[in-house]
Amino acid sequence: MGVPDAARTARAPGTPGDTGTHTPGASGTHSPSGASTVPPHVTVSVDGLPGWLEPVAKAAHTIAPEQLSRFLPPPQGGRQAAVLILFGEGERGPELLLMERSSSLRAHAGQPSFPGGALDPEDGDPESLGPLRAALREAQEETGLDPAGVQVFSALPRLFIPVSGFVVTPVLGWWREPSPVGAVDPAETARVFTVPVADLTDASNRAMAIHPSGYRGPAFLVQSALVWGFTAGLIDRILHFAGWEEPWDRGRQVPLDWRA
Repeated sequence: MGVPDAARTARAPGTPGDTGTHTPGASGTHSPSGASTVPPHVTVSVDGLPGWLEPVAKAAHTIAPEQLSRFLPPPQGGRQAAVLILFGEGERGPELLLMERSSSLRAHAGQPSFPGGALDPEDGDPESLGPLRAALREAQEETGLDPAGVQVFSALPRLFIPVSGFVVTPVLGWWREPSPVGAVDPAETARVFTVPVADLTDASNRAMAIHPSGYRGPAFLVQSALVWGFTAGLIDRILHFAGWEEPWDRGRQVPLDWRA
């Protein structure tokens, strides 16, 4: 089906294969005001979503965990976490919000990711709204995003990251009212940026990332960054199940030190 048609957008009124080994960042940072502004009750709604997002919302209700990753949560254990997969609309149409970790970090230095991190006690029940509140809270703390402008419309099945023991809930959001974003703590976040969906579906920007450990997984070379691992795996599956994926060369390989 190709790139979604941004011309079909209608803004909402009123209120609100293998995914690799990337660990969601438990940032430890705080919002500029020093306190979270995430509402205590997060509403999940598909009302008023732009037309081009409808395939994502539909797929989210039918997709099975094993269709996203071979790493599924264990019956017991694992630290609960969440990431925010935030769709917005920019000058070039539909886009996704990403951040790039600081190059000075000991783990995953310089790696692009979705905003996210571990659940805190104040986020609430991990079996209910806890992951949704955590995704919004972490996005606010890491990027300065105003959660009031985000409409949560669904969540994907929980996935497991064996290397870190995180059980991650991918939360899907529509950036109904965009707000300024940027790196809140430069020591942890190098930059915050958006990537047009058109660039993610462009075959010339796609490849298979090769890790020294033997890991192979989908990758995207966009915005002077190599998006790979957990984040790229989720993007790859969303493009596929939303019907946006374009044919690309899975034989094309790129090493993680691709800038060298």
